[in-house]
Amino acid sequence: MRYKQHESTVIEPDMTPMIDIVFQLIAFFMMVTNFEQTQADERVKLPSDQLARPPITSREKVLVVNVGFKRDNQGEKIDSTPYVFEGDVETAVLQYGPRLKEEKRVAEALYGPGGHKDMVIEIRADSETPTGLVQELIKLCQEAGFEKFSLRAKQLIR
Repeated sequence: MRYKQHESTVIEPDMTPMIDIVFQLIAFFMMVTNFEQTQADERVKLPSDQLARPPITSREKVLVVNVGFKRDNQGEKIDSTPYVFEGDVETAVLQYGPRLKEEKRVAEALYGPGGHKDMVIEIRADSETPTGLVQELIKLCQEAGFEKFSLRAKQLIR
């Protein structure tokens, strides 16, 4: 007895449009994601604290100052001098005054006269940075004309 072969009646959907939609969603979420950690520097190891918490609202006029040490691949300090890191540029903390004055000029050009007074200087200092040096950095900021400051710590998770 011979059996007739029947063609399958299962309809398989074309997945190409679905893959296109998925990639468009990925691109969309990458564009709208808040990349606030882009201003973080791996050379700065923030101190941990129970009371540290992320800001409730994001700020627009923020100048992030990363203070840390030159470290090797294992995270050990190579140099005991704290530096302010801006990309590949390393400036000794006490020599950072002229750069702050330049930032003030940029803020006034962008936001008008006195626009630097609304800016917040966010200091992200390494946990091993001497407190007196952070105070000196704040004093340099004040001499440049900045008035608002924020210190960053890493949230302690228990």
